[in-house]
Amino acid sequence: QVQLVESGGGLVQAGGSLRLSCAASGRAFSTYAMGWFRQAPGKEREFVTAITWTAGNTYYADSVKGRFTISRDNAKNTVDLQMNSLKPEDTAVYYCAATKKYYAFEYVGHYDYWGQGTQVTVSS
Repeated sequence: QVQLVESGGGLVQAGGSLRLSCAASGRAFSTYAMGWFRQAPGKEREFVTAITWTAGNTYYADSVKGRFTISRDNAKNTVDLQMNSLKPEDTAVYYCAATKKYYAFEYVGHYDYWGQGTQVTVSS
């Protein structure tokens, strides 16, 4: 069992930066791949980025590539999302999630555990 709690959301102007953090409970954190997803009002939850167990591989949606960076610290049971050059279209609730799968990280259904989400609002 893994419990996830996100933090770090808020209101920022376009072009600004935010850093989200996800704290995980459970001794097996290092055995899970971790992902970040987001959901805007009236839209489906969409993949943002993922990182494998040992942080050897990272994956990004095209819409955030070059602007967002995912990282993890298995000793601290945390996974962070650094978001730079934010745009109004990045406005959404951001969720972190954990999966035991080792492929197709962009699929919502592949994740076993989810956090409650944190709101990110980017003003123009």
